[in-house]
Amino acid sequence: MMKFLFVAAEKIEKAGAEVEGKIDEGLAGDFHRIFGFSLDEGKQWLVKSGTNLIFAVIILLAGFWLAKWVGRLVVRILNRGKVDAGLVTFLSSLSTIVLKVLVVVTAITQLGIEMTSFVAILGAAGLAIGMAFSGTLSNFAGGVMILLFKPFKVGDTILTQTLQGTVKEIQIFYTYLHTSDNKVIVIPNGPIANGPLTNFTKANVRRVDWSIPISYGDDFVKAHQLILKYLLEDKKVKKDPAPFVALGELGASVMITVRAWAKTDDYWTVYYELNRRIYEEFDKEGLNLTSPQEHLVQMQQAKV
Repeated sequence: MMKFLFVAAEKIEKAGAEVEGKIDEGLAGDFHRIFGFSLDEGKQWLVKSGTNLIFAVIILLAGFWLAKWVGRLVVRILNRGKVDAGLVTFLSSLSTIVLKVLVVVTAITQLGIEMTSFVAILGAAGLAIGMAFSGTLSNFAGGVMILLFKPFKVGDTILTQTLQGTVKEIQIFYTYLHTSDNKVIVIPNGPIANGPLTNFTKANVRRVDWSIPISYGDDFVKAHQLILKYLLEDKKVKKDPAPFVALGELGASVMITVRAWAKTDDYWTVYYELNRRIYEEFDKEGLNLTSPQEHLVQMQQAKV
């Protein structure tokens, strides 16, 4: 009985193997008919493509890390050479982008895509790509112009596109400004290079301007002498050119025009110091600081 069962099992196993072989042959034939290559060739292609994909991912990861490392290395080398800070950030970002492009091209080649075909595709889509990246190319050209002609540098305070701040970075496509309340403004380089720009700190010396309102009937000569005295006592005010004080606009109130020169770094210190002294001492000297609105009210009350 046991012998009979063993023989039967062997026959069943043999029959199953024959059926499986016929099924595999049928599947292989159907596969070749549908895809145009054999199942074994398909397996080989999958193994090769999978291997290339893994290597391409490794190239991308390692290459992007290397690009960042090279960017940091460029920064360290240029800083040691005391290169302009704007040029440092520009060259650092440029080297990083160029290396990343090379890494992407290498990864695409590893996948088995022929670069001639890839370039042909890019050429066919060149017009669309050029239109899409026209602004980016303009920003790149603007960055180059800024570095060549140096209308400003890192650390300068500028006004451009109605935006004002201190330049912190000049990168390949954008310039970063920090405002006085520590906001970060990102401006494309193209409009900066092609538009009007005011640099408040490029010159070492700046003129400080005031318009001081006093009441009609106040002693202008006395006010003139006091303002000159305050300016001459301030060591941060330059004596050459000499401070200028004159009777300005005669409107709702008497406006005294005041001008003085100081170092750019001392601009606001000089401005606020004169304001403080005028506010604290004019009243003691019998001089009244009035706004145009206040003077109109006083005139209306006098008429009544």
